[in-house]
Amino acid sequence: MISNGCFATRLNHALIAPVLADTSVAVVAVTVTPALAAYRERVRLTQENRLVGYRRLYGDSVEPMPLPGDWPHHLFVKPDVVDGLLVNGLPRDWPVLVERCRSRGWGIKSISVAGAAFDLNSEDGLLSLSRTVLGRTPASVGEAGSRRSQVASLPSDSAHVSSRSRLIGPVWLGPGAKVEPQAVVIGPSILCEDSVVRAGSVVDSSIVGSESTLGQDEVLRNAILVKDKVLAGSASVLAATAGSREGTGAAESGHVFRTWPAFSYARLGKRVADIIAAVGVLILFAPIIPFIALAVKVSSPGPVFFRDKRQGRHGKLFDCLKFRTMRAGADKMQDKLRFVSEVDGPQFKMADDPRITTVGRFLRETYLDEIPQFFNVLMGEMSVVGPRPSPESENTLCASWRDARLSIRPGITGLWQICRTREPLKDFQEWIHYDTKYVRELSLWTDLWVCWRTFTKMVYNFIRQF
Repeated sequence: MISNGCFATRLNHALIAPVLADTSVAVVAVTVTPALAAYRERVRLTQENRLVGYRRLYGDSVEPMPLPGDWPHHLFVKPDVVDGLLVNGLPRDWPVLVERCRSRGWGIKSISVAGAAFDLNSEDGLLSLSRTVLGRTPASVGEAGSRRSQVASLPSDSAHVSSRSRLIGPVWLGPGAKVEPQAVVIGPSILCEDSVVRAGSVVDSSIVGSESTLGQDEVLRNAILVKDKVLAGSASVLAATAGSREGTGAAESGHVFRTWPAFSYARLGKRVADIIAAVGVLILFAPIIPFIALAVKVSSPGPVFFRDKRQGRHGKLFDCLKFRTMRAGADKMQDKLRFVSEVDGPQFKMADDPRITTVGRFLRETYLDEIPQFFNVLMGEMSVVGPRPSPESENTLCASWRDARLSIRPGITGLWQICRTREPLKDFQEWIHYDTKYVRELSLWTDLWVCWRTFTKMVYNFIRQF
């Protein structure tokens, strides 16, 4: 068997064995064809594109085909002709090998067989191969990240993965590979020998080549990074929060996150406004924060603050802070109560939730439970106005909506919170609609309008408590 080194293939060898056993020719050329794989339909058309019929394949198949014009994926050669075929080495040109077989009276035929072929000379071929190989690799729970973080293989003990980084899904780490704190690597991904993923960056379904470095706060999606050059796949993205890498060749059309100019309101003005607003609110409420904390602590056992992992900009995880409004262990009761949830989609809400404490109900109605989130705003993890901060489990349900809302920092308040109607079976649709609408129409005036509506709603709810 002679294989074409430009391709990696996965084929059904059981189909080839009977063909090789029954053939009288000396050389059999094998081309791997995905269209012959099981559970597919093949349509037969005339030259006028009229339908003649179709064939449904319930199993992998093999069929004869004309000799290809270039090297096939594999050649099967009978042992008694190998020396004659390879005299003076294997010809570089396929037609030369075909002519050598015919001049010596050796029969040659061609077949196509079900399977998959990955072009190793193309970025998409390499990425598809990594997805296939890592997808079949038994995964074991990794030490870095959450309990759901998995590492497909750690070939070398010399790989350095920070305990504050996160590996999700099958990730292959080469010798000397380094993942810095706050970095996220989403499988299937490969970090080759001595590669570095800097702090705050994200690698998603990509390959970081040997001795290559992904800069701080950059996002590499469906692409291959080789030194300082990005080889873009069909759906690749390389984005940076502090400016894009020059000369990478990443396709603009491949960006899944929306981007804005560095000196625009969305990038600069909004962040400045967030810092000013957060400092002002924390100073204003500083005298009553200790009393709220004391009330939470006295009303029920448990911590004063509730911390929950949420996804921020570009999917980076952070601890979202709130004053605790529920009894300890309330999150474990949610699955048992989900059948009475009053909203559709992944979120949960019910009237008279038995998990909420008396103090917690007051804090929720007056929005005082969200004051600690202004610390998240100061740290750059959240914004005053933006999409609702959601956990990863909710964002995975709708990819296009997720990519839009994760283009910006999540907000303490937002368009959906003030515009939702809470009509039955419409809440999730409205959530998607208003989040994507906000990202499309992000502006200073939109933020001011949302803040004003939120303020009037807070005043109304506070007065209603008395």
